[in-house]
Amino acid sequence: MKIAIASTGKDLTSMVSDKAARAPYILITENGELKEAIKNAFAVGGGGAGWSVAYMIKEKGAEMFIAEKVGENMKEALNDNNIKFIEKTGITVEEAIKNL
Repeated sequence: MKIAIASTGKDLTSMVSDKAARAPYILITENGELKEAIKNAFAVGGGGAGWSVAYMIKEKGAEMFIAEKVGENMKEALNDNNIKFIEKTGITVEEAIKNL
């Protein structure tokens, strides 16, 4: 399964970000392996980041999204795109995907 993770950095040892749609990076993993590290263009700027990130990760084929905290707008956007989400606090990306 492809999983998108809001991350503070661009590798599996980075922490899961508390910013969800405003995370510095969105990592795409599959079967526990890092497939792509995306510098999040929506990390700064105006509104609508949740919808934009949800659409982007759907286009990447992700079926699940992990962040420390997922806001209401992003929850709605993920639900509309049939993407499951899980909130994980205080752990690395690697730990988050191993503990699913």
